[in-house]
Amino acid sequence: MQLNVARLIAVTVLAFGLHIAHAASVNGVAITDAQITTVLQQSGLPDTPQARNVITQQLIARELFRQEAVRDKGLESRPDVQQALRDAKVQVLTQAWLKDHIKPAPVTDAQVRERYDTIVASLGEKEYKARLIEVADPAAADAALTRIKSGEDFAKVAQAVSLAPSKASGGAIGWVSFKLPVQEGQTQNLPLPIAQAIVSLPAGAVSAEPVAWNNRSFLVKVDEARPTQVPAYDTVKPGIQQALQAQALERATAALVIQLLAKATISQ
Repeated sequence: MQLNVARLIAVTVLAFGLHIAHAASVNGVAITDAQITTVLQQSGLPDTPQARNVITQQLIARELFRQEAVRDKGLESRPDVQQALRDAKVQVLTQAWLKDHIKPAPVTDAQVRERYDTIVASLGEKEYKARLIEVADPAAADAALTRIKSGEDFAKVAQAVSLAPSKASGGAIGWVSFKLPVQEGQTQNLPLPIAQAIVSLPAGAVSAEPVAWNNRSFLVKVDEARPTQVPAYDTVKPGIQQALQAQALERATAALVIQLLAKATISQ
């Protein structure tokens, strides 16, 4: 059975009822303020005496576990432990190498503003809060539609039968907006037939027939429709910046893979 070490540490801390303010020593091994500060920053918790106390207790418990593990001389000779150590070493080395060699281009404020302006320019006069059910074929779509027409909640049916990632949220895809007439490439990453179905429905309505796309069948519902509300730039700037940084990282990673493949000898 694999143990959740973090949970075990927390339980152990509570069991011992440790109350340490800032730093400690465990059987002569120091736990420094610098260690506590590092963990605090990684956790995202506010720097308060209470937070430092909790982290110190966790570090004490972790050090106790470490010391006991070191005393168990048979552990390192176990095949499963040896393999785990090898895997951990490879993982650490790989991550360190990638950090040194993947250098994504920095994202500038001008790029963030340009993306924001592009998104705003793509919005239509109305926005729609929609839900989707994705199923494998028209027969499954017809069966789901029959359930909805008989009075079952669209969200419940979505949770039961949908194949889309939005299944867990009852098919909800949030607010979307399109310029009319809806055109390919201006659908906020939705398939064109689905975007067209969304704008054709009044609030509260479900598509009368399944929508076909990419060998799948979809049912569409519009929960609400309203005039488009454009978010302020400062409100969405962090999210846009993060998305652009992720794209830059993906491009840099792909470029590195291509570079390595060009030098490698690969047989399958």
